[in-house]
Amino acid sequence: MNALLLSNSASDAGYLTHARPWLAEFASTLAGSGPALFVPFAGVTRSWDDYAQQVADALLPAGIATRALHQEADPACALAEARLIVVGGGNTFQLLRELRRRGLLALIAERVRAGHAAYVGWSAGANLASPTICTTNDMPIVDPGGFDALDLLPFQINPHYTNAHPPGHRGETRDQRLAEFCALNPQRMVLALPEGDALRLDARGLALLGPHDAMLFHGGLAPRALAPGKLSLG
Repeated sequence: MNALLLSNSASDAGYLTHARPWLAEFASTLAGSGPALFVPFAGVTRSWDDYAQQVADALLPAGIATRALHQEADPACALAEARLIVVGGGNTFQLLRELRRRGLLALIAERVRAGHAAYVGWSAGANLASPTICTTNDMPIVDPGGFDALDLLPFQINPHYTNAHPPGHRGETRDQRLAEFCALNPQRMVLALPEGDALRLDARGLALLGPHDAMLFHGGLAPRALAPGKLSLG
């Protein structure tokens, strides 16, 4: 199984610019040919056409040409033939609902798990790779018909991780919210990715990419920092 999961898409350098070397290296290892298939369904406040064009422009310098899933006459057939499936960020609940109601969620999971297609996702797209979407930061603006997701990983992801607590703010910190999840789901680990970090999963194993430590949450244990490099979460 091949997957590249990014915490974020935007950076000071531009849209997906910080991830371009990882994306180019990832794409160079894939067998087969043809454009990648981009899933824009997490987009809410912009059109899916505009979103698809933005991603196409950003990925082309990394050597990745894309088609947009929502523009395909037969989306299921397009997914069945895609060598690379790219899932963008936005609202995770909207993303999951659109895939589930189109009957495409299981098809993506099957193709990626079998190694027939590789997977790239950022933000909501990274959340979707988890067993569930329960550690997203997004508002539940729609009912996705259940929280189960692609289940490509044996742990949850929390993108955009920060434990910042502005003065005067009385809401929970991110650590407190993830601790609540772990208290009620002690069997689930959560890997929290700061901005600029990514996970790379392939035949070599699991690796953390980026400049920052990730944080591992599990049960009632204190969060543990994990340095970039090959990861062992056992």
